[in-house]
Amino acid sequence: MSHTGCMRITPRRLAVGMSLWIPNLFSGIRVRRFSPDWTHATVELHVNVFTRNYVKTAFGGSMSAMTDPYFFMLVMHQLGRDYVVWDTRGEIEFLKPGRGVLTAEFSVPKERAADIRERAHGGAKVLEWFETEITDRHGDVVARVRREVYVREKKRVTAARDT
Repeated sequence: MSHTGCMRITPRRLAVGMSLWIPNLFSGIRVRRFSPDWTHATVELHVNVFTRNYVKTAFGGSMSAMTDPYFFMLVMHQLGRDYVVWDTRGEIEFLKPGRGVLTAEFSVPKERAADIRERAHGGAKVLEWFETEITDRHGDVVARVRREVYVREKKRVTAARDT
């Protein structure tokens, strides 16, 4: 359960579910863990015949997919159901061919989530950039990724407070 007490899925169940979700399962994407407090996630991409490109290195689309929803999910679970949260934009810079198992770590500290909550208070639109790196088994950076997350307090919450 999230620390806000309003979401019923546990971090472990979500990690398993996301790994078994058909788009991830067939793309070699495995969610290794969500931290119990929803501040951290670890995701792996297994480069294989289905996830590699013409020159047998990680397909860029697979690397982008492995980073797609995790920042917004961490923010969403920390903020709770009174907020609209979505992933709006992504950028990826490829630095080195990716081979084997690639890893991305996602982190949204509680203080940052609290700051976003405060800025979204009253229905203000917040666009927040997050960054991570995709590394190979040697720890070398294969790609740098930026994802933009949209956050807004739901209108029903803002309206209820104003009445």
